[in-house]
Amino acid sequence: MKMVKNMLAASVTAALLLGAGGAHAQAGETVRIAVIDPQSGPFANIGLNILHTLQFLAERDGKNNPAGVKFEIVPFDNKMSGPESLNVLKAAIDQGIRYVVQGGSGSGVAGALIDAINKHNERNPGKEVVFLNYAAVDPDLTNSKCSFYHFSFDANTVMKMEAIGTAIKEDKNVKKVYLLNQNYGHGQQVSKYAKEILGRKAPNVQIVGDELHPFGQVKDFAPYIAKVKASGADTIITGNFGNDLSLVFKAAKDAGLDVAFYTYYAGAAGTPTAIGNTGLGKIKFVYPSYTNMTSPEYQAIFKAFNQKFPNEAFATSPAYNLFKALPLAMAKAKSTDPVKVAKALENLTFKSFTGDVTMRGTAHQLQQPLYLATWNKLDAKNTIDVEKTGNTWTLEKTFESYISSTPTTCQMKRPA
Repeated sequence: MKMVKNMLAASVTAALLLGAGGAHAQAGETVRIAVIDPQSGPFANIGLNILHTLQFLAERDGKNNPAGVKFEIVPFDNKMSGPESLNVLKAAIDQGIRYVVQGGSGSGVAGALIDAINKHNERNPGKEVVFLNYAAVDPDLTNSKCSFYHFSFDANTVMKMEAIGTAIKEDKNVKKVYLLNQNYGHGQQVSKYAKEILGRKAPNVQIVGDELHPFGQVKDFAPYIAKVKASGADTIITGNFGNDLSLVFKAAKDAGLDVAFYTYYAGAAGTPTAIGNTGLGKIKFVYPSYTNMTSPEYQAIFKAFNQKFPNEAFATSPAYNLFKALPLAMAKAKSTDPVKVAKALENLTFKSFTGDVTMRGTAHQLQQPLYLATWNKLDAKNTIDVEKTGNTWTLEKTFESYISSTPTTCQMKRPA
């Protein structure tokens, strides 16, 4: 009888251990993540800052997370090229990497990666790859080009323009707007939706110029700034980023152009240094975060990142939400399998430094608050020096998730 009891106890213990193992089947695994972004060329400063951000967060969230996994960041230099991005994607897949991160090289690259990943996944069942996008914001990526295997953690172009349109509606100083954008997917969408949303929200505002310039090729923006001056514009709206935006600010400063800027990426790495002491109170950007956020979690990350990378700032906050959501989804799925994790990511609500945010299941677009911040001198309330300029980003307006949320036309094909 005693032997039977011992055998029964051993069976129960084994079952419990097996159940525990199943509940934490992914614990102890190292999840490799390919980062496909520029680490050379004119946009290298953006790509390297983002790489450092992802490495920092991977190390931080790999020490203690709900899934019990570790993260390894594997960088691939795409040289800001679509074809090169596809080459390095193949290299990453050949190395057995099943999670891909991209965003800093633009929406054109993101669209090409979505197409390539969809084809790979269709041809290679059981070896699927998931694409985690932290910054490519063309709205088509979660609408007409939406994919079950793609998730967007930044607010898209339309969401941000809804916020900009609301701000301009309330800004009585804005009467004449000039649109200046890079000639590719995102820049074209900024132009399109600026006209549409301003027409709806601020019909009294006149658009006096609409310019699309070559992406990453213009060395001197003086001719473009001359056109802005000639138009009589009091405000520029631009979706430019990286060197293209820094050179716009340089040309505006050299020409003595005194206008307001509503931007998407003035807060990105290197751009605050290019701005310097010009445009105080007049340069704005809309984003899911800003430097002087009161969230203790955000401030702790910002300061820790700056200690590790003293000459850089934590400027890509959507990466934070990426590393919050991914281990939660793995814990929910009880697996690191990309298809199971993708299903677990759908409709996942989790706590960010902005409060609860949700990955919309119908389109895989994160629903989150946005903030309009303005470039100003440091003061008693806003004390964080951005890129050692003596200046910082101060909060002007908060847009809750429902304000920037937009309908989706996504017709997603899901795996069986």
